[in-house]
Amino acid sequence: MRWRRESPSSGGAAHGGCECREAMSQPGFACQPPPDIDTDDCLQDYSYLFSPDILKGKVAFITGGGSGIGFRVAEVFMRHGCRTIIASRNLQRVAEAAKKLEAATGQRCLPLSLDVRQPQTIMAAADEAVKEFDRIDILINNAAGNFLCPASALSFNAYKTVIDIDTLGTFNVSKVLYEKCLRDHGGVIVNITATLSYRGQALQVHAGTAKAAVDAMTRHLAVEWGANNIRVNSLAPGPIAGTEGYRRLGGARAEADSYLDTVPLQRAGNKTEIAHSVLYLASPLASYVTGTTLVVDGGNWLTSPNNFPALLGIASHSAKL
Repeated sequence: MRWRRESPSSGGAAHGGCECREAMSQPGFACQPPPDIDTDDCLQDYSYLFSPDILKGKVAFITGGGSGIGFRVAEVFMRHGCRTIIASRNLQRVAEAAKKLEAATGQRCLPLSLDVRQPQTIMAAADEAVKEFDRIDILINNAAGNFLCPASALSFNAYKTVIDIDTLGTFNVSKVLYEKCLRDHGGVIVNITATLSYRGQALQVHAGTAKAAVDAMTRHLAVEWGANNIRVNSLAPGPIAGTEGYRRLGGARAEADSYLDTVPLQRAGNKTEIAHSVLYLASPLASYVTGTTLVVDGGNWLTSPNNFPALLGIASHSAKL
């Protein structure tokens, strides 16, 4: 089953209803993943499931936007009328990514360098973004760091580094953009988190703690900033193919060992599925959704085995890659 590809200019948004109804009548439509590729390149074929202008005129600031989930979120946003800023410590990476994104979508993409652990760099990037676009409407906190390591072998500095990037970084960027843009005209914040803390996960005390704090931060900020017309939500992905996290956390080994058979939907997710979910949270479709975490993991956290010896084997294998 394939969704028909329509461009915004072809009138697909007006006539796509029949195509969608036809596709939805086929078995398995509800779990059919959209096309995606593992590399950090734009999609050659993209099907509009949302109105192509759902984010028209909006500006999104995406940390960690040069690769993986952040790159695909930027692409999907831009295909829906949004201009973007993609920011990371590696300016060369985001500059190359911005060229690909602009060529594929025709929308403006501004690459910027920042370190989410250093508020001064965030302020400088925000100033440059506002100078370019005059506003920022959407913030996607996607910068993160993770690896597999037993708590007994985890150095104090390694633990602190993950907390600094994931937790403090999310707060730093949110606070800066709140003060510079969102407080006055409202907007949306989506924090990319994880399901690691829902039941405890071996080899993930650093990332699980950091992401649990981000989920709590999401709820607190939603309460405090709602009066400013700011919605704040989290999105927790499961195993997502084509990402650095998938490679580092043993995705290929999990496939080889049939680990993904334990996922209720029997597969890994892909970056486009995550991007579509982020698009929903950032769009007017979620206008009354705030302070919640949307789990997009195929049901993985409900059923995945917490096999400590097996995870140690994956960690050892991943460290050699």
